Amino acid sequence: MAKRYKGINQLSPGDKILVALMIIVPTALVVGLVWIPAIMSVWLSFTNWDGLGSFSDAHFIGTKNYTDVVSIYPPFWPAIQHNLIWLAVMFLFATPMGMFIAVLIDREVRFTRFYQTAFYMPVVLALALVGFIWQLIFSRDEGLLNNLTGSTIDWYGDPRYNLWAALVATSWRHIGYIMLLYLAGLKGVDPSLREAASLDGATEKQTFFKVVFPVLAPINIIVLVVTVIESLRAFDLVWIINKGRNGLELISTLVTANVVGEASRIGFGSALATIMLLISSVFIVIYLRIVMREDAR
Repeated sequence: MAKRYKGINQLSPGDKILVALMIIVPTALVVGLVWIPAIMSVWLSFTNWDGLGSFSDAHFIGTKNYTDVVSIYPPFWPAIQHNLIWLAVMFLFATPMGMFIAVLIDREVRFTRFYQTAFYMPVVLALALVGFIWQLIFSRDEGLLNNLTGSTIDWYGDPRYNLWAALVATSWRHIGYIMLLYLAGLKGVDPSLREAASLDGATEKQTFFKVVFPVLAPINIIVLVVTVIESLRAFDLVWIINKGRNGLELISTLVTANVVGEASRIGFGSALATIMLLISSVFIVIYLRIVMREDAR
């Protein structure tokens, strides 16, 4: 007869310590590295602290930082526009492309290994290296693109083009990430569903959109949230290119420029960070509600 588990009191002292550490350490890391900095950012957003001296030197100024952000801070609205463009490109191009490539790999069509390698590579490479690769392509004087076309366009320096050049580079990485998520989901689809659809006379297109795609609902939700949050926190590649200036303003780069830049306006930068946090939180809450609703079924 199987031995019944009677609770934590049945554990040895060593096991109790291990269980306690497994609970306390992750909780402490989340609180210390996520919640406390987030709460401090919200509090600092209502002050004029410049990073000099202690927190006691910060003076409460109400919502002045938020008012200044939306009214007298020129880069803010261009940054909002660029983030929306970033989101649109990721959602309408990079994400469907990642799903399409995942379907091709799952079906094991020709050149599957090439697709998998070409789009998986930027996911595992350091972003600085990804930026360097695209610098070799978009460089005005020695770039591959200008040499092939005979053009002299400064793809990263001209504000008419640098946002789109950065989007091409980040799409390469995003496609690979989405490809991996959908590929994992496709491997978990029951083959009998496809066989049943085939027996009913459904085409491959109908089978995917009416049978397979609905089964991937949990992956679709994750992809949607990841795409939105990645678009809002887009930072690394843009900062490498030109520190988010001259046509590449994003909310995340404005936060960094104000918090760690020469101005060191911690309170003002915290207001920008809080705005980004609130926008991200909306989609996180939507995701959690959907997940909790699915678990309750």
